[in-house]
Amino acid sequence: MAAISNDWLEALKGEFGKAYYRQLFETVKKEYATYLIFPPSDDIFNAFHLTPLKEVKAVILGQDPYHNVGQAHGLCFSVKKGVDIPPSLVNIYQELHDDLGCTIPDHGCLEKWARQGVLMLNTVLTVRAHRANSHRGIGWEEFTDAAIRVLDQEDRPIVFILWGAPAQRKKAMLHNPKHLILEAPHPSPLSAYRGFFGSRPFSQTNAFLEKNGMEPIDWQIE
Repeated sequence: MAAISNDWLEALKGEFGKAYYRQLFETVKKEYATYLIFPPSDDIFNAFHLTPLKEVKAVILGQDPYHNVGQAHGLCFSVKKGVDIPPSLVNIYQELHDDLGCTIPDHGCLEKWARQGVLMLNTVLTVRAHRANSHRGIGWEEFTDAAIRVLDQEDRPIVFILWGAPAQRKKAMLHNPKHLILEAPHPSPLSAYRGFFGSRPFSQTNAFLEKNGMEPIDWQIE
């Protein structure tokens, strides 16, 4: 695993010495040695690498990485260029178009968002090939919960975008009155028509950031 090296390291260093994390590290190491695991090990912490703590303006929470070959690269909902755009991201792009008039991109790489302060965090950071949720319960949730608690304690406004029930369960951890919490159904084809479409998360995020004197996100993926 490529170690976290920016300001997240200081914020999360207490986790690395805990028994659960030592066990998680050994489990993940063994999984990579035994099975095909996604994302590539150097990409596990990309959400943290690309969005330093001090730069976080918004958080999008996903569940676990895409589990087909070549898709996952450490950012929730995002896939590498040249990979087919997954159905949930197709719906995210449709809502982005309807909300802000953005042109729908021809690829699914969301690094541009991450580099502008959108933490694209899955609650579980690894998965076995073709087995969704196969690394649920091995310790990642405890680690990403620690990151969410760190964010909640930041003394500045942050938008938390919670799509679907698993993400919305994290709302119980958020107590800071400076933050904005946006909830909607998951963008997957199974639930997007139940209220994800029309939820306008992108314009709401930018309006909140601007109201608080912060630079809005340029959501257009080129």
